[in-house]
Amino acid sequence: MPSISGGRTAVPASALAAHWPVAVNLLAGSLLGAWAGASWAVRMRSATLYKVLAALMVLMAGALLLTHTATVGSLGLAPSARIPAGVVAGFGIGVVAAIMGVAGGELLIPTIVLLFALDIKTAGSLSLLVSLPTMLVAFARYSRDGSFAVLGANLCFTAVMAAGSVGGAVLGGLLLGVFPDLVLIPALAVVLLASAVKLARH
Repeated sequence: MPSISGGRTAVPASALAAHWPVAVNLLAGSLLGAWAGASWAVRMRSATLYKVLAALMVLMAGALLLTHTATVGSLGLAPSARIPAGVVAGFGIGVVAAIMGVAGGELLIPTIVLLFALDIKTAGSLSLLVSLPTMLVAFARYSRDGSFAVLGANLCFTAVMAAGSVGGAVLGGLLLGVFPDLVLIPALAVVLLASAVKLARH
């Protein structure tokens, strides 16, 4: 399974299998967090949601810079403290992922490194195992309130955005290693911060 942390080599499935309790620990919180986050999002006033999204974008920009430009070390927690901390952290990440509609990898990776003392490549791959079920729960909660009806009313726009997203992901994979992280990461952080300012003023 590939790493999303900027590494160039794959992490063997056997290495991930050895750390399945980490994924289960985070999922115990993130699934509940995703349901709660989606529930809060559909009930928020638009003005409040814009401000919350702006704040979360600033948080994501900070997490992005931390993960890719600084050395993240382990907190060295005892197992008795690590498990509840993982559930609480997973819940918070699930809330953020559901409200923003993102996988939450930039929060999951440093969390896995900090709490479970894993290397960043393994953390990047494990984050994928947590992100997918988390987003599926968020989607299920949104669908209960008919939040996806807008997609049916804007099929052309949805198709264009989906095609652009897939194309961008493929292009990003092909360009991996062409541009250094010291250029890409700050640029992405600036985009997130600019978007946060625009949302906050909406």
